Amino acid sequence: MGSHPGVDTTVPHSARIWNYLLGGKDNYPVDREAGDRIFTTFPGMVDMARHSRYMLTRVVRHLAGEAGIRQFLDIGTGLPCMDNTHEVAQRLAPASRIVYVDNDPLVLVHAQALLKSSPEGATDYIEADVRDPGAILDEAARTLDFDRPVALLLMGILGLIEDYGEARSIVRRLTAALPSGSYLAAYDGSTADPAYVASLERHNGRSGGVPYTPRSTERIAGYFEGLELLEPGVVPVTRWRPEPGPWPEPPPVSCAGGVARKP
Repeated sequence: MGSHPGVDTTVPHSARIWNYLLGGKDNYPVDREAGDRIFTTFPGMVDMARHSRYMLTRVVRHLAGEAGIRQFLDIGTGLPCMDNTHEVAQRLAPASRIVYVDNDPLVLVHAQALLKSSPEGATDYIEADVRDPGAILDEAARTLDFDRPVALLLMGILGLIEDYGEARSIVRRLTAALPSGSYLAAYDGSTADPAYVASLERHNGRSGGVPYTPRSTERIAGYFEGLELLEPGVVPVTRWRPEPGPWPEPPPVSCAGGVARKP
């Protein structure tokens, strides 16, 4: 793809690497090189990318279809692909309102794909960093009503916050702004597979981009402290309410997450 103003094509970006691993076209040679290095040392990375995306779809389907949520704040959106949050939610509840947040200029270029709302609902896009929850909440309030339940989605973004204490503080500040009956959904790369951890260490040392820090399942569970975890708790993404089908059990992946309700 061609370059765009404001997009640094000399440094890999997590959203574009993820896009490449998912088979997308919105990436540059530097992103593909980084993705290939990860895949060479950890072939399971493609499975992880795909099954993480499948979990997002199942989570949004549950929240919109069964939990009755009509507002979503999706931080760390990544590049548009199939079954974006608003598409899944508005298929079940056309009046759903979705706010996307990311800080990659290339996502902004493609944001129009994220703004194709149903006539009954609404979507918006905010260019902001997850490290600035106050700014995100202020901007999101233009579209979302924070007096009514909101689903906060932090899918694969907290690993980009190297300090665990800072990551937990960000989650607390965001969830504190949500009313009772809201939900937090999150997943991140886990330390379950040593090969994945070693591959990331090599990637972080060579890429020049923002490092990604995998965490233990126990630490990922720490993001949900004070909330009511839904069954089956914090588990590998392939095991969060998998859908029955004719295929064999999906492979284990080194990525874990869960969903919890704010009491």
